[in-house]
Amino acid sequence: MANIIKIDNAILKRTARVEKKRKERTKEVRVYFLIVCEGEKTEPNYFKSFKTNVKSFVYTIDTLGEGSNTKDLVKRTIKARNNSSQEYDSVWVVFDKDSFSPNNFNGAIQLAENNYIKVGWSNEAFELWYLLHFQYRNTYMSRNDYKSAIEDEINAKIAIQFKGKKIKPFVYKKNSAEMYSVLEKYGNQQQAIKYAEKLIANHNCVNFAIHNPCTRIHLLVEELNGDSIELNDKIKQRNE
Repeated sequence: MANIIKIDNAILKRTARVEKKRKERTKEVRVYFLIVCEGEKTEPNYFKSFKTNVKSFVYTIDTLGEGSNTKDLVKRTIKARNNSSQEYDSVWVVFDKDSFSPNNFNGAIQLAENNYIKVGWSNEAFELWYLLHFQYRNTYMSRNDYKSAIEDEINAKIAIQFKGKKIKPFVYKKNSAEMYSVLEKYGNQQQAIKYAEKLIANHNCVNFAIHNPCTRIHLLVEELNGDSIELNDKIKQRNE
């Protein structure tokens, strides 16, 4: 006859409590992002490509491509946040310097910060962030120059990968939905973050319009990667 082993009820309760705490520690936490972009497709397509399950977080990423410029874009971001039934954990507005006046560009950044909105700005173009995945660039380039440089870098990587084979060359398309995966395959995101930090360190004034080249996109990328200490602490406090 088999022996029946009885487990004390107190031990069972203690085991259940430990298991409950373990599940609570590993419980996935929902995090809500609002990202409002100047471009209607380029930037939204890029940010939509990020993973929505990161570490213990599950992301809901609402991206809006407004096709609007600087201050108007910030105002639309404020309106979108305030009118939403969802309380967002992180709200971003993303725009480029392009040909906008210094007052317009700097004013938009100040307006956003005054309303507790983070700014992922690039001077001069969003494509600078892409290029930093391959090389450090601290001299002025036009948008077309960025396009050519990105193509050169990616095609050089493709040539190495497919030695001697005739492969259709990569052509950068501004509104492509594939850029995140292309950069993941051929570029180096951690290098891009380091290069972006290095560009910021080159400037010591708040006249952001003259910080060229420079970008703050990496700060948003770090949040989406689950690597922002500030945001992670905020989420932790929210869930305590």
